[in-house]
Amino acid sequence: MSYLKIEHITKSFGNNNVLTDISIDFEKGEIHSLIGENGAGKSTLMKIIGGIYQPDGGQILIDGNPVRMHDPIEACELGIGIVHQELSIAGNMTAAQNVFVNNEPVKWLGFIDWKKLYADAAAEFEKIGAAIDPRAIAGTLSVGMQQMIEISKVLSKDVNVLILDEPTSALSDNEIENLFRILLELKKRGKLIIFISHKLNEIIRISDKVSVLRDGTCTGTLDKEHMEVRTIIRMMVGRNIDELYPPKAKSRSHEKALSVEHISRKGKFSDLSFDVCYGEITGMFGLVGAGRTECALSVFGADKMDEGLVYLEGKPVRFKNPAQAIREGVCYLSEDRKAVGLFVDMTVKENTVAACLKSICKYGQFLDEGRAGEITENYIKELDIHPDRCAEYKVMNLSGGNQQKVLFAKWLSADPRILIVDEPTRGVDVGAKAMIHHILRKLADAGMAVWMISSELPEILGVSDRVIVMHEGRCKAILENKDLVEEDVMRAAFREEEGHE
Repeated sequence: MSYLKIEHITKSFGNNNVLTDISIDFEKGEIHSLIGENGAGKSTLMKIIGGIYQPDGGQILIDGNPVRMHDPIEACELGIGIVHQELSIAGNMTAAQNVFVNNEPVKWLGFIDWKKLYADAAAEFEKIGAAIDPRAIAGTLSVGMQQMIEISKVLSKDVNVLILDEPTSALSDNEIENLFRILLELKKRGKLIIFISHKLNEIIRISDKVSVLRDGTCTGTLDKEHMEVRTIIRMMVGRNIDELYPPKAKSRSHEKALSVEHISRKGKFSDLSFDVCYGEITGMFGLVGAGRTECALSVFGADKMDEGLVYLEGKPVRFKNPAQAIREGVCYLSEDRKAVGLFVDMTVKENTVAACLKSICKYGQFLDEGRAGEITENYIKELDIHPDRCAEYKVMNLSGGNQQKVLFAKWLSADPRILIVDEPTRGVDVGAKAMIHHILRKLADAGMAVWMISSELPEILGVSDRVIVMHEGRCKAILENKDLVEEDVMRAAFREEEGHE
């Protein structure tokens, strides 16, 4: 008999049906993944299991007994805990305080027993093999370490079900390996792990079962031996995506749009030189901490540059701020769409025209609402942003993939000549990824210079015409993407000698 069973779960928000008749069985001692396109209902289902939402219909059973959870506290009392994608770490408190927040051990007078607090936290960290100092200030730790604190916080309540929502989205390769080691150990101890991710390679690698959601329904559950990429994609999107990556550049003039020569920023990157050309996609690959984003922000004028030269179409430039770069036709699509990319509490229309306000204002200060609406509707159609006619929707109410498309619309409306895209498909599903890749290729084929930064090597190889390989703040190689394989790029990243190939 299944340990956790959901039967015929339905959920609507107003007239929007989010979940329809979902039934899935979960067993103890397994890693059971949920996957689906953005908006498929994964997060809503997770929040129902975790007591954040209550279903409109259906039931949840634990050990065969129907349960009703009105809030996360009741879910926790029933042995269910969630680690959300957006971590809820109190950065000014110690690691130990975060683990036992509102549950600190106290002495007989009601004062916190600090000695026991740190000892208990150390014991919790030891259980999952996390080398964290209980006295360390949580805000000074890496994202991976903070995630270990969140996991310890949940496990300290002795839960049997651990739900992880997109746990690897901001982790380095080493942190991902450590997380997987911990999950496999928890599985051996009989815990049920519900793992939500967009990354097919991770799903296939770590899961015992995977349940696929599409448009609020469950299209099926696969066990380990039947997990194939093509099968999962077909269940997710209702069709085969045979062309995850578009063809390479139709023609390449090698006309330089942007050139950097020997640029450096202390502690971030050193002596970088490369070109970004019109009509092609220049990929920049490196592991987390390689200095890729810092390089792009310095070129864009958002951060300082200590030395070196930047040329725009052969003319020397030094952008003092992003506004100056945008005026010159250089736009930067941030990797963090929620923090610095979008105004999530504003509408799709307001976000879409945010970078081109001057060009659509009447008399210099009054927004031409008709023109703004026209531009927005054109991009909603061109980029297939859902739902249709969402111009007046707040961005926070869209799925992650559609938010990313709005971010593209915002910068494309500024009519850039050079588009810098930083992790353009982070946190989006396979269908949205394929569309974004084709958008980038369409822009390059139309003559735009695209500089794409990504830590996903398959994406770099699938989309780029040339690959700049970064490692520890230095450019280790610039490779033509002709018959390149992953081993070629990784070998270049870790080679001892410096220079270009």
